[in-house]
Amino acid sequence: MKMMTCTAITVVLAFTLPACQREQPAGNEPAASEVAAVDISALNGTWRADLASLKFEGKPDEFLLQAGTWKCNTCIPPLTAAADGQFHAVADRPYFDSMSARAIDDRTVEFHRRKGDKEVSRNTLQVSADGNVLTNKFHDATTPNAPPVEGTTTLRRAGPAPAGAHAVSGQWTPERVGQYSEEALNVTYQVAGNRVTSNVQGQSYTAEIDGPAVPVQGDIGGTSVAVTREGANGLRETYMRGGKQVGILTVVPSADGRSISITNADPRDGSKTSWTANKTG
Repeated sequence: MKMMTCTAITVVLAFTLPACQREQPAGNEPAASEVAAVDISALNGTWRADLASLKFEGKPDEFLLQAGTWKCNTCIPPLTAAADGQFHAVADRPYFDSMSARAIDDRTVEFHRRKGDKEVSRNTLQVSADGNVLTNKFHDATTPNAPPVEGTTTLRRAGPAPAGAHAVSGQWTPERVGQYSEEALNVTYQVAGNRVTSNVQGQSYTAEIDGPAVPVQGDIGGTSVAVTREGANGLRETYMRGGKQVGILTVVPSADGRSISITNADPRDGSKTSWTANKTG
């Protein structure tokens, strides 16, 4: 959920994955790479995420808005910015290089982010009247040549706001995704031999199983991905940025081939999100 609250999106996603063992064929038995291609081809097709199946694991998000300063202590890395409604440069952010933050009222805070002179995302955090639910309404346009991703998420209070701080302050546990752009719910996989192609909302890659990392096309953050097998018939996608692992996504098809189970783990903070996607084509 750090992406959702720090950069307003839930897009993808510190150990080195071993290459799968390969055996030489004996008699008429196929090579290991051929078995991989046959098994993993169960992932072929288009899959639609079931938002009701989302589950979140990890430490609560922690925010503080006080004395004109916004802090996201659980963003990676932690983020501090003036909350005066003006754009200010921020460092070490792959998807934006400046942002503005301002309190609209005593329960609402608005954010805008730019990369260069282009606004790439915005979101509004609003606390419920009882102070226990935080609604995040977001708009993300970080993927060039693709429709923006829009939606809402809710978080439940896990820790009180410090005395004198804005109501959005404190600790919040991700609860559910209420709305999400229809186009962004679909992911397509195509396995041909030992090559895997994935497409989702304007971002794509084609990679060799057990091969080197390749750039994620359409990703302005400079992310690359390496693909290995996961179990008998699944995939493991290891996402890297700046030479460091930033996400590990596993995709495993069900026995009947009608759905896939997806888990996205962030090795930097131990958080994990899992969901089911159903086959549509």
